[in-house]
Formats: sequence, structure tokens, C-alpha cells
Amino acid sequence: MDNYKTPDHTMSHLLNKVPEVTIWFWIIKVLCTTVGETAADYLNTKLNLGLTGTTLVMSVILVAALVLQFRAKKYVPGIYWLAVVLISVVGTLITDNLTDNFNVSLITSSVLFAVGLALVFAAWQSIEHTLSIHSIRTARREGFYWLAILFTFALGTAAGDLVAEKINIGYWKSALLFAGLIAVVTIAHKVFHANAIATFWAGYILTRPLGASIGDYMSQAKVDGGLGIGTTGTSVVFLSVIGLVVIYMARRETTAVQHSK
Repeated sequence: MDNYKTPDHTMSHLLNKVPEVTIWFWIIKVLCTTVGETAADYLNTKLNLGLTGTTLVMSVILVAALVLQFRAKKYVPGIYWLAVVLISVVGTLITDNLTDNFNVSLITSSVLFAVGLALVFAAWQSIEHTLSIHSIRTARREGFYWLAILFTFALGTAAGDLVAEKINIGYWKSALLFAGLIAVVTIAHKVFHANAIATFWAGYILTRPLGASIGDYMSQAKVDGGLGIGTTGTSVVFLSVIGLVVIYMARRETTAVQHSK
């Protein structure tokens, strides 16, 4: 995973606007999804912004982050992962709005987001003829990429809440369930050589409810089946770890560029 690539491979990667899919990618992705769940709850309840106010504020901040991301000429770890954290929060809030403000059932929202994601993939494939994340080098492809990610976060939130709360499996059991499903997808790809693009997106979707279940388990009160750490403590811990991992990834990126020269 950490071995340096050939100069041609490295320079091709540097033209891409998204990171390579390594173990570090998946680690930080799960961390971001966990923060998305706990930060959304924190902003909604602790700061008294309300669900609608929180959604509006975070959506504006997300748009600003995406403007920076689209303007960047290459993959910049800090900007990219900031956008992922923010889109995780907004995806959570979209689902929460449908559930709490509009009384849309989690089953219905899960189906709606699944259909929406399928339509994004269909349009992306029809226009660009690929769903690969290894060639996100144009604004149009990047637009499809981030739209797909938004739907994966919203879908993952709805599916995770449906399993953990409505079906009443519980948070830590839900985390084990989704971790098991991710293991199945990984085996399908590594052992049985299932399609790399399909397994990537399946894993990407499943990491959302995994992270959300971990976040809920850590932050929720013990009486509700959690550890009682709270949304503040959980968010601070995971944001700190995300920051450290992003710094590490940025240094690796710099080293890779130096070795390619």
C-alpha cells in the first residue's frame, strides 16, 4: 500500500482530483462518516441552531468548501477531506430533515436515496462512460463524483438509522453488521475478482452506516445503548484523528511528488 509508484503512475495520479484508494483512504473515510453523525447532532442540539438552521449553515459552508475543491488544480488532502467531512454532515442533516420535519419514514427515504444514487450513476455512466474515480480530471466528472457521494451519505444515514433504531438491532451490533458486509465486499473483490468499480462504491456506501453506528454508540447515553461519551467528546476525538491522518497523507503526497522528479 505504501510503496512508491513509478513516475508515470505518480504523475497520472497527481492529475486526478481525488486520492488513491489505500487503507488510509478507508480509515479516514470511516472517521469522516463518524464525525458527520456526531457533529450534526451536536450542532442541532448543543448550539441550539435547530435542524433547519443547522442544515442551512452547513450547506453554505459545504458549498464554499466545494468551490475550493473545484478550483484546485490537483488533489489537495486538506481541501478534499474537509469537503468529505462537511458533505457527511449535510447528508446526515438531509435525512434527519426528512424524518423529523416531514415525517418521511426511514424505509421511504432509504428507497428514495437509493433510486437517486442509481440515477446519478446511470447519468454519469451514460455521459462519461465510466464510474471510475481514477479519472476525476474534469469539472463534469467531479460534479458527478460529489453528487454521488452526497447520495451515499444520505442513503447510509437512512439505512443505518433504520437498522440500528427502527429495527432495534442496536448501535454496536449494527456496526458489526455493516463491518461484516464490508468484509464480504472486500472478499468479493480480492478473492473472487468482482468488478473493482462496483465493489468500491458498495464499500463506500456501507462505510457510512458503519461510521454512523460507531458515532452513535460512542456518543449516545448509556441508557440508550451507547457509551455516553457525548457528541462533543466524540466529535473532538475523531476530528483530531482526521487532522493527524490528513497531515500524514499530505506529507506522503509531497514525498511522492519529490520522488517523481
